[in-house]
Amino acid sequence: MSVTYLADPAVKVAIERLIELARSDTGQSRRAANFLLAWWNGDDWGHFPIADLFGVDRDVAADMATVFSFLGQHGGAIYADAFGHRDAMAELVERWRDVELDAEG
Repeated sequence: MSVTYLADPAVKVAIERLIELARSDTGQSRRAANFLLAWWNGDDWGHFPIADLFGVDRDVAADMATVFSFLGQHGGAIYADAFGHRDAMAELVERWRDVELDAEG
């Protein structure tokens, strides 16, 4: 199911910026990855400590807030897959959680 038609373009851009940041190798990257992976499946990939917000720049925190706000206003569970980012999320799992996913995830 795609929800891109429901989301304000700012939400899509925020998700894409967070994914791009999480693909690099900095403290902010780790925090962006933690945020995204907690959204995707916190029970398996770890939760997002709210104090991680203290370790990111304001623009990164604003992107996280944009995504969080969208999710809170939508009546139901929405995951990154719905925005077409399943492969990117699997890549982040492998990069940050040292796990290799099969084709099914």
